[in-house]
Amino acid sequence: MGETTLQAAPHAHIQHSGSDLLEAAKAALLKSGEQWTAMRASVYKALAQTNKPSSAHDIADIVSQSEGRRVAANSVYRILDIFVSSNLAHRVESANAYIVNAHPECRHDCLFLVCDQCGGVIHIDDDKISRFLKESAEKNDFVAERSVLEIRGKCSHCLSH
Repeated sequence: MGETTLQAAPHAHIQHSGSDLLEAAKAALLKSGEQWTAMRASVYKALAQTNKPSSAHDIADIVSQSEGRRVAANSVYRILDIFVSSNLAHRVESANAYIVNAHPECRHDCLFLVCDQCGGVIHIDDDKISRFLKESAEKNDFVAERSVLEIRGKCSHCLSH
């Protein structure tokens, strides 16, 4: 486990995984002025171990099992909201679910490719598309605070089966 560099115009990303991801998330959360508590660490670990977008209920179930006590989905929702505002996670709007951000030190608008068959999501960072969307909003006297673009279809795995 470690990190790999992904190139996205106009800068490079450090794509974290494993313990590096956990440390990067902790550093980003602390930098945003939030605390890294044991419960937040548990929720982040649960979110990071899933390979598909997860709802607060899904995460609450995983944390409840790992801690041997019931964790309320409402508590998880609040933590996930903090993670989204601190750039540790992204919300997949159409699924009302969340995915971990593997490079929390770098902010981007979200572009998701959502597979209608398996539910998988591919997260793409494309500064050119983000810039175009913001410029289009400005041309229409609108200040874009955040954009989320979801493209629905089928992933290559589902297309081949």
